[in-house]
Amino acid sequence: MTRIRTAHCVGVFVFAGMLHACGEKSVEMPLQPTGDPELGRRAIHHYGCGACHRIPGIAGADGNVGPPLINMATRVYLAGVLANTPANMTLWIRAPHEIAPLTAMPDMQVTQEDAEAMTAYLYGSD
Repeated sequence: MTRIRTAHCVGVFVFAGMLHACGEKSVEMPLQPTGDPELGRRAIHHYGCGACHRIPGIAGADGNVGPPLINMATRVYLAGVLANTPANMTLWIRAPHEIAPLTAMPDMQVTQEDAEAMTAYLYGSD
């Protein structure tokens, strides 16, 4: 029982450190998306994001595997661990397993330009 509590405490401290580090990193990044929302809409369709997510304005995007991508600009966290900033959303879209190795979100090999555009689209959709 003691080992489990110790491991749990270590995990909490590591998680808290990750959140702190993410907060520091995101402060230096732009607070507004820099990509082209129309390119983002097309990229979201191209990468098939709607197979897993409900996404406003994307035809056929009615998946229920991942969370609905509605009102993204108003959320506090992304994936439950990242501060919601455009830079962090772009990072999550490009490399979800670097953030959360056990996530069900697949690495779709999204380019930087497409990820920035997708972020711009998602930040502007309600």
